[in-house]
Amino acid sequence: MELMNRLRRQYLPALVALFSLIASACTISYSFNGASIDYTTTKTIQIDNFPIRSAYVWAPMQSIFQNRLTDVYANQTKLRQVKKNGDLQLAGEIVAFDQFNKGISSDGYSSQVQLRMAVNVRFVNNKKHTDDFERQFTATSEYDASQQLNAVQEELVTQMVKDITDQIFNATVANW
Repeated sequence: MELMNRLRRQYLPALVALFSLIASACTISYSFNGASIDYTTTKTIQIDNFPIRSAYVWAPMQSIFQNRLTDVYANQTKLRQVKKNGDLQLAGEIVAFDQFNKGISSDGYSSQVQLRMAVNVRFVNNKKHTDDFERQFTATSEYDASQQLNAVQEELVTQMVKDITDQIFNATVANW
């Protein structure tokens, strides 16, 4: 037992020092935004306005979507946003904003309503055209039918816009 205590006293400080030296010499870098962009060749992004082309229109929806989309790329990439000739180009339109009865109560009336938003996106990668696409991104949100749409619309649209802009970001620069 005495031998074990002596060995611990002699070698423990050396082992701790060695481990600290090894740990400080190794650095690991993680990127949590998911963007996989070659910034040596891709430096700019052009994000056009996305007009509303749906039958039902809620005017603030366009600016909520536009602001969130530009913010996602500004906050999660090093890309410089330009008005034209971007290395990456995003264009499209909001093509659907509608609601459906999702649930019926025992008295035959709607109990749950589903709100749906769809955005058509055209993506062009001028540095690698094999990444180009045109695709529709959709999000839904539910609310209780006892509520008026205008009472919950801003919150639900904001949630759906976040979901859709995250989908667009992942499809364009995160390669998910």
